[in-house]
Amino acid sequence: MMKNIYPLQFTPILKERIWGGEKLKTVLGKSIESSTTGESWELSTVEGDVSVVANGELKGRSLMEIIDEAPNEILGTAVYKQFGKQFPLLFKYLDAREDLSIQVHPNDALAKERHNSFGKTEMWYIMQADTDARIIVGFKEKSNANEYVENLKNKTLLSILDDVKVKSGDVFFLETGTVHAIGAGLVVAEIQQTSDITYRIYDFDRVDAQGNGRELHIDQALDAINYEKVDTYKEYRKEVNQSNAVVDCPYFTTNFVPLDGEVSIKKSAETFTVYMCVEGSFELGYNGEKYNYKKGDTVLIPAAIDAFVLSGKASILEIYIS
Repeated sequence: MMKNIYPLQFTPILKERIWGGEKLKTVLGKSIESSTTGESWELSTVEGDVSVVANGELKGRSLMEIIDEAPNEILGTAVYKQFGKQFPLLFKYLDAREDLSIQVHPNDALAKERHNSFGKTEMWYIMQADTDARIIVGFKEKSNANEYVENLKNKTLLSILDDVKVKSGDVFFLETGTVHAIGAGLVVAEIQQTSDITYRIYDFDRVDAQGNGRELHIDQALDAINYEKVDTYKEYRKEVNQSNAVVDCPYFTTNFVPLDGEVSIKKSAETFTVYMCVEGSFELGYNGEKYNYKKGDTVLIPAAIDAFVLSGKASILEIYIS
């Protein structure tokens, strides 16, 4: 039993990307030093990229260590029962100065068989969008492997993929098998299964300073792709000081909380909760202490914390396992 349980923040794990920019600093206030930082991994147990506590008594300890010591208190009784000591989700912010590659993620069965990993179901919350920014999500019409391969060969893949203009506050839910790409000019909050398995199928013929293109996974992607037309856009309510349902899937539940004032929260010990602050700032009151968060912050509320108070003016994503 871990004595001192409190809301946990982690040191962001910053990732250089060929398509990255500076908005993680200018929009979200992250301490980045390059002009091509594409991702801030907020909460991760991916091998080689395990989050480290940044606040309080547990500062400097890894998320894996504290889960190992107190799995029920951190993860929750139901999550521990289902996943053991694995942290099942990965939380990121992304800055796409340029288009990301067109890619697809395998489902659980394929990922387990090939990589001994979870699949990668994910959702995107658009935090900031430049004028005319867009994403690619799935096919315009039902397709098949032959049509897909033919268009890939002829460099006409974009002609059969669905291209959607987006704005701040839009949400997209991408089940495994959905061909997709985040477009240039977007800052995105991403929630996904704990997996770093990506099959890159087209990278706009980009090369690095040495003239080398990034690795493609065309053959592996063939039987991972869902060739049906999919609906990925999620409409949701925005009732103030309420948890408004956005995504509810077998892997995670995400609610949207427009906070304006003060709200008392009570929760069960079955699951951890994560808050991602996507606009504004808020304070969390627990056990006589005050914890402050601003846009771009992510906080893990261990499952053992069952009552606290939120106050401030903010837009918050609330995520847990149901």
